[in-house]
Amino acid sequence: MSDNQTDSPFPDAAPADPAESVRAEVQREYATKLAAAELKVQAAQGGIKLSDGFTDYLDYSKLLGEDGSPSAEAIGKALAPWAAPKEPEFPQLKGTGYYEHQRGPALPTVSLDVRNR
Repeated sequence: MSDNQTDSPFPDAAPADPAESVRAEVQREYATKLAAAELKVQAAQGGIKLSDGFTDYLDYSKLLGEDGSPSAEAIGKALAPWAAPKEPEFPQLKGTGYYEHQRGPALPTVSLDVRNR
């Protein structure tokens, strides 16, 4: 065996950077605040006006992705019920067809005053 004994299974592995653990802790701490800000940004971009108390009761941890950052897809799904309905892709053609009840008289009528003169 070698004289250089370590607990690491990889002899060349560098020790973990303490700054990374601090960054991860800060990200976990502020992830929900970032999700709240992202929710408000996407609502404003979509023209959605959120009511005053709506955001107080949301569970922002549900709006985070697997990596702990705000998920745009989850936030989009949360805002979907308040989004304006999309315009149809084709024009609405009501009134362009044949409607019997909307037609006027088939033949022009003559006033009774003119016939009796």
